Amino acid sequence: MGNAAMEKAKETEQNVRKPATRWMRLAVKVWANVCRFVLGGVFVFSGFVKVIDPFGFYYKLQDYVTAFGMSAWVPVSLLFMAGVALSVIEFYVGVCLFLGIHKKVSSAMALLLMAFMTPLTLYLAFANPVSDCGCFGDAWVLTNWETFWKNVVLLVAALSVFRWRGEVVRFISSKIEWMFSMYTILFIFALSFYCLRNLPIIDFRPYKIGVNIKEGMEIPAGAKPTVYDTRFVLEKDGKRQEFTLENYPDTTWTFVETRNVVKEKGYEPPIHDFYMFDVETGEDITEQVLTDKGYTFLLIAHRIEEADDGSIDLINEIYDYSVEYGYGFYALTSSQEDDIRLWCDRTGAEYPFCQADEITLKTIVRSNPGLLLMKEGTVLNKWSDNNLPDEYVLTDALDKIPLGRQKTVNVWLTVGKVVLWFVVPFFLILALDLLVVKRKDGKKLAEGLQ
Repeated sequence: MGNAAMEKAKETEQNVRKPATRWMRLAVKVWANVCRFVLGGVFVFSGFVKVIDPFGFYYKLQDYVTAFGMSAWVPVSLLFMAGVALSVIEFYVGVCLFLGIHKKVSSAMALLLMAFMTPLTLYLAFANPVSDCGCFGDAWVLTNWETFWKNVVLLVAALSVFRWRGEVVRFISSKIEWMFSMYTILFIFALSFYCLRNLPIIDFRPYKIGVNIKEGMEIPAGAKPTVYDTRFVLEKDGKRQEFTLENYPDTTWTFVETRNVVKEKGYEPPIHDFYMFDVETGEDITEQVLTDKGYTFLLIAHRIEEADDGSIDLINEIYDYSVEYGYGFYALTSSQEDDIRLWCDRTGAEYPFCQADEITLKTIVRSNPGLLLMKEGTVLNKWSDNNLPDEYVLTDALDKIPLGRQKTVNVWLTVGKVVLWFVVPFFLILALDLLVVKRKDGKKLAEGLQ
């Protein structure tokens, strides 16, 4: 074959290869950016729902530590800080992936997180030490197997983003990305501490404002309920024993905990572990309280011996207000009677106490103590111990003041406010970025003309 023929064949081969290579690069670029948006969106959502409910994620980590037999080795403060830190990291990595900044660090961290979580959730799927991984908090509850397959998909996405991170399109220049990174970290920490001091700004739990607790416990007609074997563990003279409702003992026994074992899976109502046993009489007053046509205050303290007594004067004032207007007021706790007596001696509390399930109390209010107002079983409002209503609000009977009406909750409005607080500074930073780039380009153009 002559030189001319060889060159022509080579040129033809190059012309065939170029489009193929170009299309391949385009496909890789599209795939890398699709994976980046999916991964970033999931991380932002996962981090956000944990950040707005820091106690909820802390309780889930406690479940993990207990299930793995490490509760004696992990300090409570360390576990809580680890929960907040992990939530912040998830949100930060998600934002970086979504905006295409800090590509090397964010893609590596995403891959590291997924490389750790995927085998862990595979173990959880087989061993089932906890029923829910808690990766999306209470916003979206997945089974352990659903969580594992979700993580498999995200691991593939993380590998793709890390492998082709150079193809990820950035939306903020590298010269100003540090500013947005700092703002993101400050914003998410501030949001977490706000929800920690108050209550979650969005409540995904079955006891949220507007829910009727009694209706939440009902099973639809024709639905087959889950069958539980419920046992009550009580203690007397240093001896613990299990009882059922049929042979529940007298008040000389001290309540310790409740154990529920699923015998047959069926329909499970959103609320299934709410009960109130009067400490003095041992009587189940759940139905009586939930059907009371008047107002009822519930002071929630899942462990009374661990409850903050900094607002006890205000709590006692609210109890006196309830007595004055004939409203119900009950303190719900899972603590033993000795701890309840110590609390009463220390704080001068005169309100009645009821035994309740600890997990249920943690679910009702993310504060220890916290306060709930309801009427005929419907939750009207909730408060943490840092923002309890005072005498400036409780000026008259509840049916005559705004506090007696159900608090208006608009989830989308709340989300919109959070997004605005986050996005407005982002656009300001972006405008600054464009201004800096434009000024530099103009300076270079002027220098070139000279």
